Amino acid sequence: MLPTNQGSIRLCRLAGIDLFVHWSWFLVAWYEIDQRTGRYRSPVWNVVEYLALFLIVLLHEFGHSLACRQVGGQAERIVLWPLGGVAYVQPPQRPGATLWSIAAGPLVNVALVPVLLLLHKALEVFGAGRATPDVFRLLQAITTINIGLLIFNLMPVYPLDGGQILRSLLWFALGRAWSLAVAAILGFIGVAALALLALAVRSVWLGVIAVFILLNCWNGLRHAVRLVRTARAPRREGLMCPSCRNAPPTGAFWTCPRCGESLDIFASQAVCPRCDATLLAIRCLDCGAYSPVAAWNPSAPPLTDSAQPAS
Repeated sequence: MLPTNQGSIRLCRLAGIDLFVHWSWFLVAWYEIDQRTGRYRSPVWNVVEYLALFLIVLLHEFGHSLACRQVGGQAERIVLWPLGGVAYVQPPQRPGATLWSIAAGPLVNVALVPVLLLLHKALEVFGAGRATPDVFRLLQAITTINIGLLIFNLMPVYPLDGGQILRSLLWFALGRAWSLAVAAILGFIGVAALALLALAVRSVWLGVIAVFILLNCWNGLRHAVRLVRTARAPRREGLMCPSCRNAPPTGAFWTCPRCGESLDIFASQAVCPRCDATLLAIRCLDCGAYSPVAAWNPSAPPLTDSAQPAS
């Protein structure tokens, strides 16, 4: 249930990462800016405040992306949308790598706290608060926004950063599948609390966020069930992932990229039974690395296309 490129506008490419903004961001921006009229002497400052909010969000998402790359993962896209931003990261399937990729985002907000507080204090000392009250109010707003985003993101509710950090810590003790299941179940409890809060304060935005979290918790729980099934499936002897050296499971755990058919890529000889697409590379369900089919079995002939884990 994360935002995709569909309906998004590509803004630029920074540090090898494509930055997109969803069209709905502009509608919500107009509404939010219009609701803040009267806070500053000029409406221009309302625009600056809203842009500053998403600059903080962007820095947060770059924290995720760059940390993911640091541990050997993939991070090539960030999408900004009305509820914030999403960095599409694929860290190596190890708890430590995942933990660092997730924790780096909130750490950016932590680093911004003393910087903003020092700027705020400097304005007070030099009397800029009286000379330029709009600048002073803007800095106050940015500081409050940054701290608010930090606190909200660290809530232990999946898929917020706090929930994913909790999942990564549980991964060390419970394993990949059960840690996700526990985090998703705890997320449902958080959704219930957030929904009650939304009703109590009559906040539409909190209600929308609660629905978003609910859908992602449900998807996370379904994914955890698939991971449990994969872990319990018998393994194919004589084949192994070139990266992690684990044998692949027996079963239809992959998806044809052309028609979406679920298949056991090794039983079907790397050919989709529905559309006859010939598949070249598959993703290891244990470590997440993509490798040519022939690399799993040196005697396999060269193939074409690619396959992804079944959704």
